Amino acid sequence: MAMPLRQTIKVATYLMEQKLRKRDKFPLIVELEPLYACNLACEGCGKIQHPAGVLKQRMPVAQAVGAVLESGAPMVSIAGGEPLMHPHIDEIVRQLVARKKYIFLCTNAMLLRKKMDKFTPSPYFAFAVHIDGLRERHDESVAKEGVFDEAVAAIKEAKRRGFRVTTNSTFFNTDTPQTIIEVLNYLNDDLKVDEMMISPAYAYEKAPDQEHFLGVEQTRELFKKAFAGGNRLRWRLNHSPLFLDFLEGKVDFPCTAWAIPNYSLFGWQKPCYLMSDGYVTTYKDLIEKTDWDAYGRGKDPRCANCMAHCGYEPTAVMATMGSLKESLRAARETVSGNRG
Repeated sequence: MAMPLRQTIKVATYLMEQKLRKRDKFPLIVELEPLYACNLACEGCGKIQHPAGVLKQRMPVAQAVGAVLESGAPMVSIAGGEPLMHPHIDEIVRQLVARKKYIFLCTNAMLLRKKMDKFTPSPYFAFAVHIDGLRERHDESVAKEGVFDEAVAAIKEAKRRGFRVTTNSTFFNTDTPQTIIEVLNYLNDDLKVDEMMISPAYAYEKAPDQEHFLGVEQTRELFKKAFAGGNRLRWRLNHSPLFLDFLEGKVDFPCTAWAIPNYSLFGWQKPCYLMSDGYVTTYKDLIEKTDWDAYGRGKDPRCANCMAHCGYEPTAVMATMGSLKESLRAARETVSGNRG
């Protein structure tokens, strides 16, 4: 795990505060979607299937910042759509950074070099570039040639300017342990990104391509082989050790989707960004009016093959904080990752 020490301490302090307040449900990171429009049409995503009128909407700055503050979460993942298409995305970031929220701006990087001047490097801010494989595999996944090369050029330029750069890679049943190893080796060793996030593809119901999502056993076998030989310790993965254990099938966890709530143009989404069972206007209503016990593997058939980080990473993080042994293990891997 390569989370910066300052961020690790802030998150640990936040979790301790929730425990002292005896809160059983609280946000760890908010997924903020200030627009649905995108400049790509990835087959594993259904966001751009919204009506044209919705795709033209842009969330006001005050609304975006207000939702994050309402939740109280220490971290924010800004997604969409493509957030760099939002005309005031830099102001949203600026205001959240000023409040010392840790911000990950998720982007396909097609506009990153053009928009980079709008942002300022900060320990509270990182670009999170989506990379699903090396050139051929990535361009195929986003249905457009040249995207991989532009993303790589943008990452190099952002690193040159002093920005923190992370990546987000989604893997499908067309992937093999070798394709995972190849792209993570490249990101870790050649591009030297600060952190990498990985996720098995979940059967997002609006996605055009429904044939290539991973099942639970496929996921476990795939990551067990990819992590072999010390890879998971060598790579600067932005995950808790217990979540990586979970991907390999060494441990299992219940879903805690309430810890990574989604706020979009429609409001707070029930129960998570991958499923849409309605929206509410306040974070309080999301927590209190969602039947959280109805979701998760073995409860809702739509959750049967889900091992996505939005449901299970928070569980792993809280299990880590509840165990001295796992906390020390995570600390050791944080130090090791930062040295790497």
